[in-house]
Amino acid sequence: MIRLIIADDHPVVREGLKRIIANYKDIQLVGEAVNGDEVLALCAKPGADVLLLDISMPGLGFLEILHRIEAKHPMLRTLVLSIHTESHYVIRAIKAGAAGYLTKNHSPEELAHAIHQVHAGNSYVSPSLADTLVTALQTNKGAQPHQQLSDREYQVLGLIGSGKDTSGIAEALSLSPKTIGTYRARIQMKLGLKSTAELIRYALDNKITE
Repeated sequence: MIRLIIADDHPVVREGLKRIIANYKDIQLVGEAVNGDEVLALCAKPGADVLLLDISMPGLGFLEILHRIEAKHPMLRTLVLSIHTESHYVIRAIKAGAAGYLTKNHSPEELAHAIHQVHAGNSYVSPSLADTLVTALQTNKGAQPHQQLSDREYQVLGLIGSGKDTSGIAEALSLSPKTIGTYRARIQMKLGLKSTAELIRYALDNKITE
């Protein structure tokens, strides 16, 4: 029996996922979460094998969640569920500890297959992303400036791209506004950008949002 946690802040999406899971007798839903804090609280309880994690939820960003799970619950397998098809999302998710990455445009059967794969100890990436991911991991050709950002800097950039100001980002990440200002300055330096408007435009152009 695969004991599954579903983490997604959209009720309609969660209901759809639950209906899919209900068709598989060897997958049992043991918890639901709608934000980062709830995810970590559920993962701290024994009894779950796989976490199905939406990439965009209120609270902690998905990279922070993945890092904490990897550190505290290394036996829990995480399958990231995302609308994003860009390779940089996949690479960061896998490096942060995700066992798999599935885009939301796949069939219910593919979702079940992905859950079974990560539970069995295998890695899983959506077939449509596999070739792109292999190329991106094997070569630095065409590397984008944001690939040099740390995970925290990348997360801050994503929140900037989502329209949050410094205080909003500080609240979302449980950090001080001063610390966020430091991260913002580092991001601008690494990307060669001079203003918040340029940061927002860069984030939107490269589809980097939290």
